[in-house]
Amino acid sequence: MSVAVVPRHARDTAGLMRGIYLPRTADALAFAMSTYGIPLLVLATTRSAALTGLAFALEWIPRLAAFGWAGAVVDRRGASVVFFLASLGRALVIATGATVLYLYPSGTVASVTVMVLAASTGVLTEFSYIAAETAGAAAGRRAGTRAHRVQAVLLGIDQTATLAGPALAGLLLLVGPPGMLAVISALSLLTALLALRTPPSPVAPARAPKDSAGAGLITGWRTIRSLPALGWLVTGLTLSNLATGLLQAAGPVIVVEHYGQSTTAVGLVWSAAAGATLLAVTICRVALDRLGLWPVGATCAVLASLACLAAAQAPDYLSYLVLVAVLMAGEGGMTVVLRTLRSRLIPPDRFGSTLSATILILLLPFPVAGVLTALTPPDALGHVITACAVLQALGLFLAFARLRTDPALRA
Repeated sequence: MSVAVVPRHARDTAGLMRGIYLPRTADALAFAMSTYGIPLLVLATTRSAALTGLAFALEWIPRLAAFGWAGAVVDRRGASVVFFLASLGRALVIATGATVLYLYPSGTVASVTVMVLAASTGVLTEFSYIAAETAGAAAGRRAGTRAHRVQAVLLGIDQTATLAGPALAGLLLLVGPPGMLAVISALSLLTALLALRTPPSPVAPARAPKDSAGAGLITGWRTIRSLPALGWLVTGLTLSNLATGLLQAAGPVIVVEHYGQSTTAVGLVWSAAAGATLLAVTICRVALDRLGLWPVGATCAVLASLACLAAAQAPDYLSYLVLVAVLMAGEGGMTVVLRTLRSRLIPPDRFGSTLSATILILLLPFPVAGVLTALTPPDALGHVITACAVLQALGLFLAFARLRTDPALRA
């Protein structure tokens, strides 16, 4: 009797699908639906634009504050345990919120409930995200020379969820707030169940002192400084994110007031950008096999810089949409390079802390971009975007010039 032998590559792919890709897909969709859906829920429940803006702040401020804690806890307890607990906690919190809104669809109780949901889901989502990223990085290390393929798939999952999540949340909100929350809760519960099959990640030794949030970020910062390749790439992408964040923050003003389009056209810009990013990730996945990290990253940096400079001077809406899509495609390619590089270089027992510090640094330009947009007259936004685009181009040029001979990117 013959016994069929399953190729190792097929076994590895099946393991990645069950332990990494499926839980990441469910978590990313719940992430996108809660991030974009809860502010919509606040508007539908309270009819207050001010409270809607406050809810958005309540989602992101706790997330930024939780980065240090999340990284330290993941390093201490392991990615799979934190992934399960954070997803289960989010499912229970959102299910409770759905029940309260079903019983009290309006009024003070409803308003307080949706604001609490915004803050609590923001923190729990950050813990699940850091845990999922750590598990994905561990899978990349196990994949060896195919690490960039794993990171490309994970980035594709994130972009697909970003494309589908807001639209799905808006559609479900038409049915009613409890229905939308019930679906997000079900997705979070599914994530928790799938996380039970996520492979464990390396953890810090039990005798090591417990990290606080600040200590976790300090550990991450020191690790970034000890890895020049990672430090330069993070620096370049941080400056790039200032330009990208400004385009996001100023997008409604530019599209509606400058180009005379509807608010729906603003969403179309970022839907096109998400689609272009998915295409870029697919192309980069093949190109990295043939060319390596530095040529692909440098090419994406050039495309992003040129597109951002041109977008600041775009003569009409269609050209603006295309240029923003090209910019985000270039950003997507550089993100694959960053994900691959950090999975190779960051020590496993410090990955959560270093990942938290990295993401925090990369996200800091976005509130700065919001302040710039608020302080800049609409007629002068083009000049500010041009200045940020020049800063982006200089930052990326210096980063990739320093990285050209670095063995980490030439490998």
